[in-house]
Amino acid sequence: MNLMPEKKTNRNLTEKQQSFLDNLVTTEGDFKKAAELAGYSGNHYQVLKSLKEEVVDLASDVLARSAPKAAFKLVEMIDSNKPIPQASQKLHAAQTILDRVGVAKTDRVQVDHNVQGGIFILPEKHSVVIEDTEYTDVTIEEE
Repeated sequence: MNLMPEKKTNRNLTEKQQSFLDNLVTTEGDFKKAAELAGYSGNHYQVLKSLKEEVVDLASDVLARSAPKAAFKLVEMIDSNKPIPQASQKLHAAQTILDRVGVAKTDRVQVDHNVQGGIFILPEKHSVVIEDTEYTDVTIEEE
């Protein structure tokens, strides 16, 4: 399975930065090893900070590509007649992956709307002209 990141952004990455992202996949997320393999020396956190958006995209890609495996694992657990070691952890992990990629149980709401009448058309609006006139202030006094 190819887990290499796809170039989604318009950002031009240097050869070292692209190598870091590629190595991040081959090292299964080990930032320090990925930075060393890409030729960075010293603090790999600076590299990670500058490539934050690309790393998040990469993680999303990895989860999306793992979704079918998670779905099949759920089905396998349902169909299995044998005890499955660590079944609850595997079930939770599969559900989490599927939730993160957007495959979650959906709440369905049925809306029935019956309309008896047709369209109600209002008359055309006319402009109201307010004339300058004198008025008397009327106040109502309470008893």
